[in-house]
Amino acid sequence: MRYRRFLKLLLAGAVALAALAGPALANPTIVFDLENGKILQHQEAFKRWYPASLTKLMTAYVAFRAIAAGDVQVDSPIKVTKRSASEPPSKMGFKPGSVMRLDNALKMMLVKSANDVAMAVGENIAGSQAAFAERMNAEARRLGMTGTHFVNPNGLFSPDQYTTARDLGLLVMAIRTEFPQYAPWFSIEGLAVGKKQIPNYNLLIGRYPGADGMKTGFVCPSGFNMIGSATRDGRTLVAVVLGEKSAITRAETVARLLDHGFATPTPGWLTVAALPSYGDTTSINNLNDEICRKKPAKEQSEAPPVGDKNAAKSPYRKKLDHAPTLVAVGLGGATGPIPKAMLDASGQEYADVPLPSWRPDLPPPPGAEPAVIGSATAAQEPAKAVN
Repeated sequence: MRYRRFLKLLLAGAVALAALAGPALANPTIVFDLENGKILQHQEAFKRWYPASLTKLMTAYVAFRAIAAGDVQVDSPIKVTKRSASEPPSKMGFKPGSVMRLDNALKMMLVKSANDVAMAVGENIAGSQAAFAERMNAEARRLGMTGTHFVNPNGLFSPDQYTTARDLGLLVMAIRTEFPQYAPWFSIEGLAVGKKQIPNYNLLIGRYPGADGMKTGFVCPSGFNMIGSATRDGRTLVAVVLGEKSAITRAETVARLLDHGFATPTPGWLTVAALPSYGDTTSINNLNDEICRKKPAKEQSEAPPVGDKNAAKSPYRKKLDHAPTLVAVGLGGATGPIPKAMLDASGQEYADVPLPSWRPDLPPPPGAEPAVIGSATAAQEPAKAVN
């Protein structure tokens, strides 16, 4: 009885914290201090949501864990498979058989949000998309991400791929505390691929004081998602925002939440890990009609027209006030060992050949039907390419 009363008081405190922190928001959010996980604000933190390319943070985390375990090295070759090359944009467009270093692959995945590269990373590290998804879900369970499930490494829409703002907070804490050596990869202003320059979709990078990460995501059913982090005077705050209406409004919302957080010197006593579950934790909002239907293509993209004089004024539409610092990436240079998952029992590399399909003149045996595991489109859901 006392335990139940304690939980009720705990939840009441959590809700009060959200109410005191500012006006209610319609979409899930959470703001916390990275050092101790203490929450400054939250709203619908346990509401299931389609992660879109925020998925790639878990892909990166699994890759970091694989490096630490010795399954792969930062200079190991990541080969573009036929499957990964066929993924829809946003993508790098490398041909099947192309090879890149793992570290370059991860930078392209995090900055360009390349779906083909994310799939190649997953396939090379685990041997297949399904095997990599198993690793992703195993890590999610280990971290206590109780409202999360993955089926692919890039975030292309699937009704079976979902997460919550609170769970993403746990993932961010794991990445930044366990693998601080990779923190600079999340604050890259842009990439140089030959003569081509690719800016970061995270519009806070280079524009918001102290911004140092982390990732954006978009598919029509999810709306515009973003995780932004910033460090000031040695204090790092993280804001998770799901389901915004545009790339600009999500940047503005994250910036506003971070501003409020930095203006609050003492966070609450609840942490991301200890926050008790509340609200609707089973249904998933689908924003396809609101975000994409009957809207022009330019409003269905992660790449807003930065510098557009006719657009509504926002500090996050402006061009950078300095030449962006670019990180050179590309193919080649992979001198490290082949990922262990790509080697057979004799130590030879597996060939990238398609699996045989059942003869069309015979009925397929049970379980042989093809399964759709994440796609850019779905029935009645004209979901745009993920970024």
